[in-house]
Amino acid sequence: MRYEREYLMQNRLTKDMVHKKLSGVCGGIARHYQLSRLGVRIAAVVSLFAFPVVTGVAYIVAAMLLPARR
Repeated sequence: MRYEREYLMQNRLTKDMVHKKLSGVCGGIARHYQLSRLGVRIAAVVSLFAFPVVTGVAYIVAAMLLPARR
């Protein structure tokens, strides 16, 4: 049980402050799920055109709530 809790603490979703364009949300998602940063950013822009209100609100909320990576 202790091993599982330590693993979860190390694998947290955070904003990536090194590779950020706006606030680091897409970079943090890409780092967490081990995806391409460019692919995540393209998906975010496409989803912004398809669902502008939902995507915009989700991005702003994520930018405010996600902690910065130390």
